[in-house]
Amino acid sequence: MSHSSKKAVITAIISNALVTAIKFIAAILSGSASMANEAVHSLMDTLNQGFLFLGLRESEKPADTVYAFGHGQKKYLWNLWSAIGLFSIGAGLGLSHAWHSWEGLGSHQIIETASLFGHEVSTLWINLSVLGAGFLLEGYSFTVAMREFLLRMRASGEKNPLAYLVKAEDPTLMAIVLEDSAAMLGLTLAALGIILTAATGHAEYDIIFSALIAIMLGGIAFYLSFINMRFLADMRDMEAEYLFQDIIEDHPELERYHDLRSIIIDEQNTVLIAEIELKEEAMINGLRHKIDAAAGQILQQLTANPSQREQLQQYAKDRAAVEVIIGRAERIIDEIEQDIKAKLPRVSHITLEVEGVCAGTPPEEEGKEQPA
Repeated sequence: MSHSSKKAVITAIISNALVTAIKFIAAILSGSASMANEAVHSLMDTLNQGFLFLGLRESEKPADTVYAFGHGQKKYLWNLWSAIGLFSIGAGLGLSHAWHSWEGLGSHQIIETASLFGHEVSTLWINLSVLGAGFLLEGYSFTVAMREFLLRMRASGEKNPLAYLVKAEDPTLMAIVLEDSAAMLGLTLAALGIILTAATGHAEYDIIFSALIAIMLGGIAFYLSFINMRFLADMRDMEAEYLFQDIIEDHPELERYHDLRSIIIDEQNTVLIAEIELKEEAMINGLRHKIDAAAGQILQQLTANPSQREQLQQYAKDRAAVEVIIGRAERIIDEIEQDIKAKLPRVSHITLEVEGVCAGTPPEEEGKEQPA
């Protein structure tokens, strides 16, 4: 787990846990529907970020006999459970509470004061004080997450935060940014509902804004599910594939490629597979001299009686031809792999199959002088 992501998650857990406690106290004292839904919102945020932390911790485990590419995808699974479960539950509870508050609107009496430590205190000031404390705590968490988000956005060359939010590679950081952004918006909605209710004496405003908070939670659940499902559905790494195409086009010894595929395992591991064809002139150029040299070395390592000399010479020539051709193909493959990994380190596994390799010198060329 990166230090920055870990710091953002832990900061969010601590701040949201504190905010949840004071919001529930304020909701009980004031009877505010908006404050109650904000308390549920913060509770879901806290539990969700706990899930994110578990996912990050699980994703650190190395590859083993069961998980060949490590446990990186467990992060997306924990995030998905969190989004579908916790936020959907939070949205459902919030809408249910708003509905019951609306049904009991005729008998609902606005609580104007509450007893706090033996003193009568205006519930309006209690709620606004709690929301102010929430702005400070959740605002700090939001600042930590946004600082890391903007840092990565600039590193990727993106200038539009909304565009980067859609295509960013770290769904955990995206989840924290979205949750903290929604937390700030939720605090604003709750404050509007509470202030309008206090100013007009109509509890409808409090209930309507509490319902908006619940709907916002549902929207976050849907979007976070979408982000994490992409990484659990064998999504292609188009950046890696475009890079491979550029390298093939610029490589002097490659003819063409086909059957190019890629799979994103996690944000640190992409698997790239392709079949390539080498240019015939790249393989044949200087082939005779290298085969003869390799055949001579092989013959020096063989011992046999003179009657097997001719047979061993043919064996050495055939073996030398295979070794030289395979060696040249392996060198080209190594160059491609090193170039890709240098430019895009997350491409951790590359499988290239070579087709169209010349297996030897055509019979009609035997005895003729070959170009050096």
